[in-house]
Amino acid sequence: MPAPHPLPRSLGQRIGTLVRDILEAAVLAVGLFLALQYSLQNTVVEGDSMEPNFVDRQWLLVSKLAYRNHPPERGDVIVFHAPDQPGQDFIKRVVGLPGETVRLQQGRVSIDGRLLPEPWSPRFDSEDFGPYTVPPDSVFVLGDNRRVSNDSRRWEGIGAALANRQIVGEAWLTVWPPELWGSANPVAASAAAP
Repeated sequence: MPAPHPLPRSLGQRIGTLVRDILEAAVLAVGLFLALQYSLQNTVVEGDSMEPNFVDRQWLLVSKLAYRNHPPERGDVIVFHAPDQPGQDFIKRVVGLPGETVRLQQGRVSIDGRLLPEPWSPRFDSEDFGPYTVPPDSVFVLGDNRRVSNDSRRWEGIGAALANRQIVGEAWLTVWPPELWGSANPVAASAAAP
């Protein structure tokens, strides 16, 4: 006996299948959108306070999950809510960690009395600062272009350290301009302890 031919689907069945497929795609798209919003943020570098490593109008992806399981580390480039300019986000480099005493002499950073190696090659200035001890759950941040950076040295009146709760995330990936595409901070891993 020959196998029976399936009955043609009715218009109602085809519309039902199409609606189900559209709903599944919409739920997947919304879920993906929410996951990306929770884990990543795009940021555009404004100004030259992070030159020579980050340039004006450079687009970055920031990992908002970077510090869920561990605190920031020395050399990390972070995006944070500016403590002295509500509504603004800044990008700076972590140089001092909780409990450490930071001092700048002629623009060179010392941590607990030892000169900090800075493989990220900042543009130094001749400024002196400190000594300043970083409080718990905070970091001390500097721009790579020290001459023009609004960083921890400028916030002394409101507390020079940046509270960890103000950190948005770690600069993770450069997406624009194309010639800079790649890791946003390749030298952080080589940042040596003082």
